[in-house]
Amino acid sequence: MRPPQVQIDFGTPPGTPPRTSSEFEEIPYPATHPSYSNNYKYEESLPLHHMHEDTSTRRRVARGPGSSGGFMSGDEHENEMHYDDDGKDVASKLRPSKGRVSSGRVHRPPPPPPTSISEFISQNLEHLPPVIYTLLSCWTRFHKIGHANTVVWDEAHFGKFGSHYLKREFYFDVHPPLGKMLVGLAGLLSGYNGQFEFKSGEVYNENVPYVAMRVMMATFGVALVPLGWYTAVELGMSSWSCHLVALMVLCDVAWLCISRFILLDSMLLFFTFTTVFFLTKFHNQQYQSFSFDWWMWLAFTGISIGCVTSVKWIGLFVTAVVGLYTIEDLWEKFGDLRMSNRDQFRHWAARVLCLIILPILVYMWSFKMHFLILNHSGPGDSTMSSLFQAQLVGNDFGKNPQEIAIGSKITLKGMGWGGGLLHSHVQTYPIGSGQQQVTCYHYKDDNNHWAVLPTWEEPEYNPNSELRFLQNGDVIRLQHGPTTRNLHSHSVSAPVTKLNNEVSCYGNSTVVDDIKQGTKEHVTRVHSLTTRLRFKHQALGCYLYAANAVLPQWGFKQLEVSCIKENDPEDIHTYWNVESHWNDRLPPGDAKFYKSPFLRDFWHLNVAMMTSNNALIPDPDKEDILASNPTDWPWMRLGLRMCGWGDNQPKYYLLGTPVIWWGGSVSLIASVIALGVYLLRHQRKYVDMTPQQWDHFLYVGKIAAYGWFLHYFPFFIMGRVTYVHHYLPTLYFSVIMLAHLLDHFIFSARWKDSTKRVAFGICAFLIVGNFWWFRGMAWGIDGPINDYWGLLWRKTWNIYNA
Repeated sequence: MRPPQVQIDFGTPPGTPPRTSSEFEEIPYPATHPSYSNNYKYEESLPLHHMHEDTSTRRRVARGPGSSGGFMSGDEHENEMHYDDDGKDVASKLRPSKGRVSSGRVHRPPPPPPTSISEFISQNLEHLPPVIYTLLSCWTRFHKIGHANTVVWDEAHFGKFGSHYLKREFYFDVHPPLGKMLVGLAGLLSGYNGQFEFKSGEVYNENVPYVAMRVMMATFGVALVPLGWYTAVELGMSSWSCHLVALMVLCDVAWLCISRFILLDSMLLFFTFTTVFFLTKFHNQQYQSFSFDWWMWLAFTGISIGCVTSVKWIGLFVTAVVGLYTIEDLWEKFGDLRMSNRDQFRHWAARVLCLIILPILVYMWSFKMHFLILNHSGPGDSTMSSLFQAQLVGNDFGKNPQEIAIGSKITLKGMGWGGGLLHSHVQTYPIGSGQQQVTCYHYKDDNNHWAVLPTWEEPEYNPNSELRFLQNGDVIRLQHGPTTRNLHSHSVSAPVTKLNNEVSCYGNSTVVDDIKQGTKEHVTRVHSLTTRLRFKHQALGCYLYAANAVLPQWGFKQLEVSCIKENDPEDIHTYWNVESHWNDRLPPGDAKFYKSPFLRDFWHLNVAMMTSNNALIPDPDKEDILASNPTDWPWMRLGLRMCGWGDNQPKYYLLGTPVIWWGGSVSLIASVIALGVYLLRHQRKYVDMTPQQWDHFLYVGKIAAYGWFLHYFPFFIMGRVTYVHHYLPTLYFSVIMLAHLLDHFIFSARWKDSTKRVAFGICAFLIVGNFWWFRGMAWGIDGPINDYWGLLWRKTWNIYNA
């Protein structure tokens, strides 16, 4: 087969008679071809040579701040189209050149340096709208922010946690520490001394700069608006849709309300927004892999993932969005046969480094700082290992007598991750034996005290007799201090772990090894804090066991203690250590002997957080008027009263702007319908979009749909109690979807400019009008609530008093 010939016309030689048009084949070009259309500067359309215009669909694309037409161009030369003359039909010859991603924002070369102020202004006019929206955001977030001078809702928790950082007292909470450290930093910068108790509903005194602390927290809420704008720009939306995204973020009453108090949610939302923004920035650098900008935005995405996860574990949901994007991206690259194996490996290594290792390091760094700051004994000590507690300033574990003897009074700490203190109380099991309950409890209490005594067959303990130190294999009796009952087990099934035996208070032998001394062959005496003990029931042969099984409400949601029949020396949940030790006949120990490694403490605290988080389940015996179900959120079935509802106090009601929430929910349904219709039409060979437009439609749609799904549906499989504020990160992705569909079907479609202006005006009016109608729910409603007319748009809202 001969290679294709190329003929070049250098003009007509002198003396050659002019040729007539009949000697050439005339090819009529469509009026909309990019090279011949007078309007190409403002619009693009697909030339369809093989279909009649009546049976095809062509879309006109409006320019916006994000792209030349709302969709990603195929090359840096935006006005050029390349032909692939391989003998196929004419339509297949016209294709975009390779080089840039076919979705997201169109890359524009940087403008030349400005030579005057007017030129500088003209080059940066695109930043004027987000600046204006940011100023409006400052007004909405800071307006009347100190109106309520009482502790509102979860300020009772997170304000108190900030106080612990200022006092450097160790505490325990189910959330990672970064957000609470930032609360403590806000208190430090505002001059707060950490002495206020933050009791719910309590009036702030003059020593608590609560307004300054709220302003610092609200600053994260202010930043949501410009982040929403620039994310829409990076997603390649038209200017109309960028304005709508900024307006919806600015005017949602729930986002506004939650940002104005000393809470973690403004920081959670901020880092969720930054993660999506950095991901879109990275996506738009995919055409120049391994460039400085490519590495920078990939690293920023990883850092943001680490930060959002370090505020609340809900941040793992946006991490999953980045993960799905990365998997699809690497899969596409894996199918690119032009890419060398070396580049394939570099892409994988870059993702592992920036999206796995870097977030983990950020997350671990937040705990390292947490441990460094909270180096004093506090209310959360008992959730940590005994060795960790011995390092805290003010803790007396290091001064405890080192060697355990018969007659000593001790507390026993479960060495499993998240383990608590062996505990008993006068309450009995309502099932099983009906004897006195034995549990694991995470807080210091006199009910954790046990006495080490000889068995009934031995002489009674005499405090004046010679000291007898506890050794491996000794048979002992553990007597509960407050009730004087003995630790006991029998062949009755445990209440939760049915395969194990129940443990109650109604002897036991020890099997040990030691962290410092080594295995049991080298342990001469049992030491407090360092010796790991296993307690074996003398008659049944089972081992004292405490995993993370949570007892029902009759057990006060404490951890179950049972007797496991399997002898597994590798099972950490069968190991215990002596934590507190009192014996007046023994000398004190040396605190320098005790050290706890960071990685062990880090893992221990995370397991304890997970265990406590899983214990936050709805109580069927109590009615929680604040709780709601995930099915209530998309359609705003329920709101949340954030404070008391008296006539003489400001009232705050956590409820979104209806048109935004309902519009976002409708857009999610509409996106599925639109995708189905497009796929059906594609199967029937209709051409509704260019390949670049289709890529953009799918790209933005997947970011919004995956983000919404991954933030919403996990709550259906969670056992913990849920509230309406759990939906707030999810809402962002429905806002993106709503703006995307409006952009796709109206603002970037083939409509007149006047039609687009009218559509935008209607949308903006509904958003701003809805916000203004419900603004009092975020700024505070004074006086009797029943005096305010028109707030009950759904009968299920508990806004008015009965």
